[in-house]
Amino acid sequence: MPHPEGKSSSDPILRLENIVKRFGAVTVLRDINLDIHDGEFLTIVGPSGSGKTTLIRLLVGMDEPTSGAIWLRDRRIERVPANKRPTCMVFQSLALFPHRSVGQNIEFPLKIRGVPAAERKERALELMGLLRLQKDYYGKAVTQISGGERQRVALARALAFDPEILFFDEPLSALDYRLRKTLEKELKDLHARTGKTFVYITHSLEEAMVMSDRIAIMRSGRFEQIAVADEIYARPKSRFVAKFMGEVNLFDIEGAANGGLKGDDIEINLPADTAPVSVSLAPGAKATLMVRPEFMHFLDNRHVSDFHLSGVIRAEYLLGSRIHYEVERRDGTMVIVEKLREDRFAGKPGDEVLLGWDVENCHIIADEAP
Repeated sequence: MPHPEGKSSSDPILRLENIVKRFGAVTVLRDINLDIHDGEFLTIVGPSGSGKTTLIRLLVGMDEPTSGAIWLRDRRIERVPANKRPTCMVFQSLALFPHRSVGQNIEFPLKIRGVPAAERKERALELMGLLRLQKDYYGKAVTQISGGERQRVALARALAFDPEILFFDEPLSALDYRLRKTLEKELKDLHARTGKTFVYITHSLEEAMVMSDRIAIMRSGRFEQIAVADEIYARPKSRFVAKFMGEVNLFDIEGAANGGLKGDDIEINLPADTAPVSVSLAPGAKATLMVRPEFMHFLDNRHVSDFHLSGVIRAEYLLGSRIHYEVERRDGTMVIVEKLREDRFAGKPGDEVLLGWDVENCHIIADEAP
């Protein structure tokens, strides 16, 4: 569709329209449509092979789409090379110059623009302060600083371009867990302080949840769902998204003749005439009922939850502040229950238990292939 003339404050900074990318007979991206808003932190997540790396190569100008349009504000840029775009990429490898100092790495984009040396140094030191790098690191070789510090140098160099949009291709994946968690918070803080538009690619759901304004989940070259983290976690549009967003319990259900619900070994204490629309199905219609493990409870009484089922505890896993229990249903499938460590359940593997959950903690996913 044609791009509207002019723009308002609500117009996206970057718009993708019907993007398709093929390599020979293989279609890697299929009809991608996406609006990226000025100043937002958007994270694109998906399993290996979902198309996220191909997509970011198109966004940054390293490759061209087979068809479709990419708009930067009111200008089409899908055929514009990377060095002609007001954008910058931070790679997983960082791509720093090992034979140059911290200061020289940061100043590089300014040097190729012909900025005078004194002005380059002033800007480099300013960016080092922004990225919490000590000023005496200016003359150090990048090979003499830590992995986290090199990551900060790469970010400072990217900001030296003064780009409108920063793209990140899994920049934290090679770092250890503690450093990664620190830099996740620093990236989120940096985004808030600079006001830049960040587009971040990762396979880590945890990174996406911590940092993003919105998350776009990719599957087989398409976006499965784009929304804020809370919405995707609580109201996924598909079984794939539900599973991708963390541990989940999925139950096959069907609309009952009386307007209620029924589902194999699940007992439902929910009168049809009081059930909320969010968990209603037409008679005979099939769907998936989703419940996250933290909303599952061990019950002493059959009448304290809207839904319940029986099972046998098969395993207990201590995960720091949380404990996961695996409970086997009658059909052999497992249900996961999550408890805080201080609320540890007294049962043990082999015990028969009754599980329950309430209607406000459920979400119905329309019927699809598992």
